[in-house]
Amino acid sequence: MGDETLSSVWRHWVAGNGPRLLLFARQQTRCEEDARDVLQEALVDAWRRSGGAIPDLALVFAGIRRRAIDFARREERRRRRDGEWRATAFGEGWFVDETVEHRELEQALRGIRADFAEVVVLKIWGGLTFDEVARTLGVNASTVASRYRYGLRDLQVFLEGSEKSLNPHSA
Repeated sequence: MGDETLSSVWRHWVAGNGPRLLLFARQQTRCEEDARDVLQEALVDAWRRSGGAIPDLALVFAGIRRRAIDFARREERRRRRDGEWRATAFGEGWFVDETVEHRELEQALRGIRADFAEVVVLKIWGGLTFDEVARTLGVNASTVASRYRYGLRDLQVFLEGSEKSLNPHSA
């Protein structure tokens, strides 16, 4: 396969998978810029490791997660060293599609345990199987399945509570 064809295959793969990879990177980091940096590093590493071939999607998600953890550790050391304080909350707009429904879902994902939200995002938006999520997170598949089930339950409870608080006459 020529370099031009390989390049177009990679562009197509990134265009198809970029939004879900960025969504996961946003969940793993504190702001949009950090998410984009982590994603870019993970894609470059995946490209290098695969020799230019299309990489395993679960391994790219795992690369994003590792880089985000490393990035957070570096930032924490820098903050301590420099005596700076930075907010630890997610930045606004970590969903690629900025509809009202997605912002509400983003808020709901922030309202549940982080390990549950992580699995839900990888499974639903990442399109990964339970085994791929397990490999990405370094846990077993039964743990992933439990976190997914509990995450969906907690999302439902959170969203039902939000709906009741917005419409007090619904009960």
